[in-house]
Amino acid sequence: MTPHRRHVVQGLLGSAAASTPAWGASAPKLVVETSHGKVKGVVLDGTRLFRGIPYGGDTSGKNRFMPPTRPAKWAGVRDCTDWGHIAPQRVASGTVSEYTRMVGWNNYRGGLSEDCLNLNVWAPLSGSKRAVMVAFHGGGFTSGSGNLVALEGDHLVREGDVVVVTVNHRLGALGYTDLSALGGPEFVTSGVAGMMDCVAALEWVRDNIANFGGDPGKVMIFGQSGGGAKCSTLMCMPSAKGLFHRAAMQSGSTIKLTHRDVARKNAEALLAKLNLGPGDTARIQSMPFEQIIAAQGQVGPVVDGTVVPRDPFDPDAPAVSADVPMIIGTCLEDQGLNMTDWDIDEAGLKTWIESQVPGQADKVLGAYRRLYPAKRAFLIKAMIATDKAWRRNAVLQAERKTAQGRAPAYMYRWDWPCPVAGGKFGAIHGTDLSMSFANADTDVGTGSPQARLMAKRLGSAYLAFAKTGNPDNANTPHWPAYNVVDRSVMVFDDETRLEKNPHAELQLMWDQLAS
Repeated sequence: MTPHRRHVVQGLLGSAAASTPAWGASAPKLVVETSHGKVKGVVLDGTRLFRGIPYGGDTSGKNRFMPPTRPAKWAGVRDCTDWGHIAPQRVASGTVSEYTRMVGWNNYRGGLSEDCLNLNVWAPLSGSKRAVMVAFHGGGFTSGSGNLVALEGDHLVREGDVVVVTVNHRLGALGYTDLSALGGPEFVTSGVAGMMDCVAALEWVRDNIANFGGDPGKVMIFGQSGGGAKCSTLMCMPSAKGLFHRAAMQSGSTIKLTHRDVARKNAEALLAKLNLGPGDTARIQSMPFEQIIAAQGQVGPVVDGTVVPRDPFDPDAPAVSADVPMIIGTCLEDQGLNMTDWDIDEAGLKTWIESQVPGQADKVLGAYRRLYPAKRAFLIKAMIATDKAWRRNAVLQAERKTAQGRAPAYMYRWDWPCPVAGGKFGAIHGTDLSMSFANADTDVGTGSPQARLMAKRLGSAYLAFAKTGNPDNANTPHWPAYNVVDRSVMVFDDETRLEKNPHAELQLMWDQLAS
């Protein structure tokens, strides 16, 4: 994606800037003190922006697979006007898919490096005690960036007078290879290093965000896809307790994580690909990161019993975050991101359904056609794949949070079809992401009047939630908390509306087929 043109004003350095600011007595504070040194930002379209602020030290060499360290303090003023490094990951090369281009996923601004523990801050020009919105990026646990266009926080700042933070942290094998049984006691937390980075970022927010105008006692975490999975995991981590006070998951509700037995097999497979054996820690810490990333297989946080002591939402909602209200959302055709058979016909759809639930194709297709008689076969396929897994996890997460009885959960479904390519993508995975940032000016929203209205609706709900713990606002209908009687869900579409137990017959059917 290409952001629209923005006016940039560089900050001034030194005592001259302090005595004769370029904007007069009410000059925006572009040099800010942090616990590790002073940082300089810029003004973009009336918003202060600080890019690439370190919250942790370099994770290469002897620090690879280790818990995050504090960044070294620096003298003078650090220039934080350009993007910091993002985590090493597999880079899309050659021809990328239409979907990838649309959501801007092949954007690696900042460059790849193991010195990637940095964050970005968008803040109003002045003021204090603003609610803070900390976004963790998507991409599962293996890809992505806090520097993506869709995550830029200036729209939320201007719309809602908040502070926005986006985070870069370790990914893939470098963040989640469990070497605890293979590499010695110092590797005991290697399977959760990436999540420890996320906690370190939140600790930085606690310690520093007031200097940027934020309130460390009013912090919301949120994330889409893998970002939602990270937020789900933070909900069960004792080290994250008290560092955030609201949480929102978009198409990322995570119930269970990898356990040590599976994690060890994954680690053994990685070592074998690298021609390493147990105890070859010096070699795995010194080889180029590109080799490790190229060899990685299944990775993700490990239930290690200490840092991540349990599964996020199994068998119930975690007690450590019982007082944290939640927003839980999905997109109507989320799983379309994994599909490219845009022109599949009804016969092909029925054959695919049979491969998913043998002997049930007529029943399943009939249920969907009763609700959507004219919907394209591709969109029905994407919706079925979503309902079968991701949406069931979202509902389960909401049910378990609600059963806890301590803080509310609010559910939504994003039905508004992306207007790109004649609407062929539908309400596909990620089409609510920039909208939650109150931003319609991406390739997903195209800047159309209706997109601006949708961004206003979802963005306003997120802003209200960040400030109060309740998404109710003047731009949407009344949004009550979820409960297992009404099962109220806010449906974001051209006609945004509250529905009670939407598609109840489909959910019941999938519950029966899964049992």
